[in-house]
Amino acid sequence: MKFRPLHDRVLLRRVEQENKTAGGIIIPDTAQEKPMEGEILACGNGLRDETGNVVALDVKAGDRVLFTKWAGTEVTIDGEELLVMKESDIVGVIAA
Repeated sequence: MKFRPLHDRVLLRRVEQENKTAGGIIIPDTAQEKPMEGEILACGNGLRDETGNVVALDVKAGDRVLFTKWAGTEVTIDGEELLVMKESDIVGVIAA
């Protein structure tokens, strides 16, 4: 299935975090929080300003980002759990 977000929304995949602490203790799945880091898979075109011009997004497909804890809507596309969220829910881009 192809999916294209509209306006200022992005589609992203959560980045899996380590299930082990620095000290070597394994954290069970039930005690882990969902990661707040993800990779953008697709972006909308942007929002329109008051004059009708489209303002492009600051992020693009392939960017690795941090987002707020309760951001986005979980969707399942081709059996994979992904998130759709507004660009304003993204806190920042992680530089490589």
